[in-house]
Amino acid sequence: MKIAMIGLGKMGLNLVENLLRNNNEVVAFDLNKESVAKAGQLGAATATDLDDVLNQLDTPKIVWSMLPAGKPTDETINTLAQKMSSGDILIDGGNSFFEDSLRHNEILKEKNINFFDAGTSGGMSGANKDGNFMIGGDSKEVFDKYLKPVFEGIAQKDGYLYTGKAGSGHYLKMVHNGIEYGMMQAIAEGFDVLEHGQFDYDNEAVAKVWSNGSVIRGWLMELAQSAFSKDAKLDEIKGVMHSSGEGKWTLEEALKLQVPTPVISASIMMRYRSMEDDTFTGKVVAALRNEFGGHAVDKK
Repeated sequence: MKIAMIGLGKMGLNLVENLLRNNNEVVAFDLNKESVAKAGQLGAATATDLDDVLNQLDTPKIVWSMLPAGKPTDETINTLAQKMSSGDILIDGGNSFFEDSLRHNEILKEKNINFFDAGTSGGMSGANKDGNFMIGGDSKEVFDKYLKPVFEGIAQKDGYLYTGKAGSGHYLKMVHNGIEYGMMQAIAEGFDVLEHGQFDYDNEAVAKVWSNGSVIRGWLMELAQSAFSKDAKLDEIKGVMHSSGEGKWTLEEALKLQVPTPVISASIMMRYRSMEDDTFTGKVVAALRNEFGGHAVDKK
């Protein structure tokens, strides 16, 4: 399959490599010329602007956007709506708010352009290999014919799901991230108790033993082990926990639906708390976000 990738940041560039490895052709574009050059080195065809992108694609044209949510995605989709043709396919794989995806779908539907919102999980390593994808879109027929073979190649086994109508992919990813907030917060608070307790634990060793056979084993615990192996007490970073907004969106949706989500709510409040002062809990969550997503940490 020939696919354009617009947005060659941490996730986009890794997805390019994943797509190429799975026998897809990729046309890569980003405003950052260095990123475009890196995609070219991986074997992708490169483009200088959106017109050049579209001119290099087959029919139906398949364009995958991996841009930050909000204005960058809005502007790009609005521009592509004017340039793409009936029957073409546009995928938004960024962390867009699901209501924005509903709006984007309506804009593109007027042009008979097929819109798919693909919630993308697994961090940079997942984007590069064996990722996890939650994909909404109004046409299952188009998904099955053109996109299913692509996701079967780049996702982990059983690691992709067509979720139904447009907006449902980003909605599912939003709730996924809300759960992620709560899980990271629980892990961080546990290590904070250990840090203040009377015993002298090796945090890396603790994370390792908890990763092997315990009830709380999992990828986040493995990432905790990785973080502690580099900085045993996380002394090099501040406990400032930045957020992308999806946890907040999950909480707002829960409030709208009157569904109690006390764990997710508390985890979001703790992120706001971390902006005011340094905590070991904040250090652990910041380290975990850096490990799986390459998210920035504030150094001391």
